[in-house]
Amino acid sequence: MPDKALVLGGGGPVGGAWLTGMLAGLTEAGVALDAADVLIGASAGAVFGARLRCGTPAAELYERQLSGADAVRLPVTARMTARYLWAALGSRDPGRSVARLGRTALRARTGPESDVFDTVGRLLGEARDWPERELRVTAVDARTGEVEAFGARSGVTLLEAVAASCAVPVVWPPVTVADRRWMDGGSRSTANLPLARGSRRVLAVVPIPRAVGPHPSASEEAARLTGDGARVVLLCPDEDARRAMGRDMADTARGPAAARAGYEQALRAVAEVADAWDH
Repeated sequence: MPDKALVLGGGGPVGGAWLTGMLAGLTEAGVALDAADVLIGASAGAVFGARLRCGTPAAELYERQLSGADAVRLPVTARMTARYLWAALGSRDPGRSVARLGRTALRARTGPESDVFDTVGRLLGEARDWPERELRVTAVDARTGEVEAFGARSGVTLLEAVAASCAVPVVWPPVTVADRRWMDGGSRSTANLPLARGSRRVLAVVPIPRAVGPHPSASEEAARLTGDGARVVLLCPDEDARRAMGRDMADTARGPAAARAGYEQALRAVAEVADAWDH
């Protein structure tokens, strides 16, 4: 089983910006993130996890957020937000909640699937082939609600896997990969920490602590891993970072401030992370 698992959660454009700041700050402070035996990414975490795993330095990902080079403008409207909340919050049962969200996503009038592939392809840059070191990209089957972790042996391309993980329900259409329709990998868990089960040490950097709906939070998932004997460090935005990020995770104007807040938070957290990750 892998010794170290690095888990990067979803969080939209603003959460992704905070995430890059965290990665850059931890790396600059000497935390060897590239020592992870497996990297598990969902949505924004899949994008930046893939780039990191394929050799893009964390400092470069951070600088691109500061400059706006990786800004993503999601066409989110108030009506879309209302439909998403109606679907995800319409049941107290986790399975029924994600099923409602999937049905709503499949019926929603959105742009073509090519919009997702074009945007994700631009974000991935030169990262097109699966990296040598293990990468798992999560997506949720829009018809069944099942979580899939794509990897190098899944028979799909890296672009297909990350596009599936980024297909925000109602905003973007579920994408077709391997004859199934997929939606955002953070739809029922923003972190998907159970996929790290078996690792002795887990570092989870999660921009949004809980998915919308009656689903376990990242802290609840982390507690279960700890109960199984893993040493887990969970990093979510602190008060300063939440203030910088605001409430709209699609507000690209917040990206640079969110990235800087993530960087500064990482420097405050480095002692805790290094103690668990490197010793």
